[in-house]
Amino acid sequence: MICDLHCHTKLSDGSMGIEDIIDQCARTGIEWLSITDHDTMASFSRASILGERAGVNILRGVELSAWDRKRNSKVHILCYAPRKPDRLEGLCLKSCEIRKECSKEMIEKVMEKYPIKLESILKHTTASKSIFKQHIMRAIIEHGYALEFYGELDRELFNPKTGSCYVEREYPDVNFVIDLIHTAKGVAVMAHPAQYDNIELLEELAGKGKIDGVEVGHYSADENYRKELSAIVSRYELIETGGSDFHGLYNNVPTHLGSETTTKENLDRILKLSAKMK
Repeated sequence: MICDLHCHTKLSDGSMGIEDIIDQCARTGIEWLSITDHDTMASFSRASILGERAGVNILRGVELSAWDRKRNSKVHILCYAPRKPDRLEGLCLKSCEIRKECSKEMIEKVMEKYPIKLESILKHTTASKSIFKQHIMRAIIEHGYALEFYGELDRELFNPKTGSCYVEREYPDVNFVIDLIHTAKGVAVMAHPAQYDNIELLEELAGKGKIDGVEVGHYSADENYRKELSAIVSRYELIETGGSDFHGLYNNVPTHLGSETTTKENLDRILKLSAKMK
């Protein structure tokens, strides 16, 4: 059984729609899929309907933005199978507003450097619940100032540490986000710890029994990092997941649906844990 529990659509920072994503899953033999758009659950109803038609099982999911205040760093938490998703709506709206504020400032900085109209950026965001730097880079590429999304110009403009146009603010505290996921009767899994160097936070959360699982199968983690994560999984009996983190045209490395997967055993653990939450 092939289970890809991490991908994105046009509703956040992916380039493909829900229907195209699910159609591709059906053609490649993916039996379980979780669409985990950033800070929005807008895919839930449509994905379930389209998944049923295509013969692809849909696990409801959302990737929530959070902040590790102790280490002053970003962290993403995947929420799976929330039985009371309405309890997450306020959090999603708040995080989308934070991202929009940052993006507007980044757009202003970019427009000072390049004669690009605001409309040329916003036309790529019509389906999205927010504005992402990929949308800005797409306009830059279309106007001929770059040839790729993640090349030298992207690093110059949007590197989190040195980018001349990069803007970031704190998202809601990670402990609050995890507590809210559990209030929504969902399963909390830390996404790609290697991407934001969250392994120390993972140990801390696992030691307190706060986090339910961790995404080990992700392109950002090399073999040694995966071994370190798997050791934490074993030590605290966490759920171990994997997913392609597919963004279509906006992928920052070559990755395709089903390139990273979750075992059926761990999928079953997610479903059972969600079902028994009171």
